[in-house]
Amino acid sequence: MAEIRVLLVDDDPLVRSALAHFLAREEGTAVVAEAGDGRDALDQVGRHRPDVVLMDVRMPRMDGIDATAQIAERWPDVRVLAVTTFDTVDTVLPMLHAGASGYLLKDSPADEIVAGVRRVHEGTTSLSPRIAALLIDHVRERERPTPAGAPALEPLTDREGDILRCLARGMSNAEIAAELIVSEGTVKAYLGRIMTKWGVRDRVQIIVAAARAGLIAFT
Repeated sequence: MAEIRVLLVDDDPLVRSALAHFLAREEGTAVVAEAGDGRDALDQVGRHRPDVVLMDVRMPRMDGIDATAQIAERWPDVRVLAVTTFDTVDTVLPMLHAGASGYLLKDSPADEIVAGVRRVHEGTTSLSPRIAALLIDHVRERERPTPAGAPALEPLTDREGDILRCLARGMSNAEIAAELIVSEGTVKAYLGRIMTKWGVRDRVQIIVAAARAGLIAFT
């Protein structure tokens, strides 16, 4: 199996060192470069073409949001996973809208961050439950649908609805598969069907579309 090539972007060298240590212990991942800000990150992506970029949000010269947007535009095959201390809507939403495939907090367990790298590399999304809840709550509060203006979404089957509810809880494909007693391949197939039905490209957009339509909520 080919290694997942990772670029670490953080203005704190100690954070980069810790992340590099976590990833070095995992078979199948390799840190190919590091960067201390967004501008340097763009240079390193162009030079090394990593599979996954672990991106901080607030950095000097160019922040992670602007850097992520440029990476998504210039190298759409490169996945960005935000790893940061900031968990407010004014950082989470812009980062996801810029094109990040996931958003984890720096206080997440090391194995969760490593798993997040694998998930985004596989083309899925990695959101901590707290971030998923924040996203849903914000969208529902700011974009509460009305009977006349609610987005028209193609109805989901019962099983697709089960997948959606698990997704809204921040569950990974493996966790959804265990919850519903199906294979991960089946979960991926259902997610693909939902994306096709609703005309969205990833798990984050599924959550946003469902929240706008009033289909999911956190209790």
